[in-house]
Amino acid sequence: MDKLTGLKFKSMLVSGANHLTNRHHEIDALNVFPVPDGDTGTNMNLTFTAGVKEASAHPSAHVGEIAKTLSKGLLMGARGNSGVILSQIFRGFYQSVDGKDVLTAHDFAKAFTRGTEIAYKAVMRPVEGTILTVLRESANETLTYVEKNNVTNIIDVLDYMIERAKVSLENTPNLLPVLKEVGVVDSGGAGYVVVLEGFYQDLLGKPVELSNEVHAVEGVQSKMENEEFGFCTELIIKLNPDVLPDFSESRFREQLEELGNSIVVVQDEDLVKVHVHTLTPGDALNLGQIYGELIKIKADNMQQQHENIAHDHLMHGAKPKKKYALIAVSSGDGLAELFKRDYRVDLIINGGQTMNPSTEDFVQAIKSVNAEHVFVLPNNSNIILAAQQAESLLDDVDVRVIPTKSIPQGLSACVMFNPQVDVDENVNEMMEAYKHVKTGSVTYAIKDTSMDGITINAKDYMGILDKTIVASVPSKNDAAKALLDKSVTEDDGLITVLVGEDVSDTEQEELLAYIAEKFDFCEVEVHQGNQPVYAYIFGIE
Repeated sequence: MDKLTGLKFKSMLVSGANHLTNRHHEIDALNVFPVPDGDTGTNMNLTFTAGVKEASAHPSAHVGEIAKTLSKGLLMGARGNSGVILSQIFRGFYQSVDGKDVLTAHDFAKAFTRGTEIAYKAVMRPVEGTILTVLRESANETLTYVEKNNVTNIIDVLDYMIERAKVSLENTPNLLPVLKEVGVVDSGGAGYVVVLEGFYQDLLGKPVELSNEVHAVEGVQSKMENEEFGFCTELIIKLNPDVLPDFSESRFREQLEELGNSIVVVQDEDLVKVHVHTLTPGDALNLGQIYGELIKIKADNMQQQHENIAHDHLMHGAKPKKKYALIAVSSGDGLAELFKRDYRVDLIINGGQTMNPSTEDFVQAIKSVNAEHVFVLPNNSNIILAAQQAESLLDDVDVRVIPTKSIPQGLSACVMFNPQVDVDENVNEMMEAYKHVKTGSVTYAIKDTSMDGITINAKDYMGILDKTIVASVPSKNDAAKALLDKSVTEDDGLITVLVGEDVSDTEQEELLAYIAEKFDFCEVEVHQGNQPVYAYIFGIE
């Protein structure tokens, strides 16, 4: 194949997207940390599917125009760091092929080297041993191969690129010690290789189709993307005694995947905590009742939330802009109320671990607050790039992303916001404040592993200080105590405790008594965050 036409380019993209969809759970499983936020594959899948959907619908058969549409779709649909990087790869690809009706083998190879340049620029501190390394090494080596050997067959180009990408991927543990310790390759790099393999299969005349296992799931997900995510549904099931011995979390999760996405299932003895995004919350409740009694139910209409934002934008359009607005990302009604009631945040984007907002979510939120200057607090390291990408897309509003990596950092930054001073002074004060906050968290382990010399068993509770696991034990309170013992020093003066939705009153009282006795030199603030996934979040400063 000496020429890549627009129609073939479209079918190649679909094959790549299908292959990523079929295997995104495998990529999620490569997550280094044994926490319930291994979403690299999911983020790349949702990002790439969004872009390919736009490209496939484009009426042109002109490769440059299709690549431009793909780039825009990826840009707006990008979720998480891996999704943003993937969008930048194909942004560079588009820049390289802009104006070209068809592509030669050299055009094709050169486009990925341009994708490398743009992807690296998108990351402030690029880390080797990641998708960036796999992209750079495979793209540069392929272009050299094409030019040195005068290769004209695009299939040969892609075959060589995949070969070099796989070699690079297998080497990622030698570049990132944490990958070697856990025994995995980089998840983002693995996702990128999967996309290339999907391209290759199509060029061979064997396009990848959606597997039977994911047809129903992806049909739901595509519909949910169109209808703005449906209902955020949460429930707690008390298992029937006759069901308890044979209950399988994995089987239950598979059943939920037929209803929606963003799924979390956690069993604690006879209780099962469930989180799912679905268009049919009633079906999720009915499924839960098969296994036992529903003792807690919650279903938030995210479609309505999105429409409210859009409605506010329309209503505000005719009104003068206010000077300042704050936008924060958080999950849990308690945290949302806290940010808005006590910390002057104008709008909450529902998201966090396991649920990363897209670039478009940020764009719509920023437009809706109708302000001249907007401060955005991502409150999660995997959300910062999507927020910054939204910042770069808006010319008619001054957007400042304060790169907070946790809820406590976001709260600390908000404390220093002063509507009476200018923008730059606010940015400086907020940036300085959040950098002095240590963040501790307690969550459950999703797999057996070992990190930093600590043996971790699935379903243990881990105490995590910033990005370091410092304890793994069966009890959430014991994990919290061990975490605080290693985190709080006599130089600290404030401990903020954000209590998760699955912490009992007895557990909370017992932990607070321990804090009061052990750390009597610190002030303590306690808030009912009602956040999912994390039993406790601590801010220490």
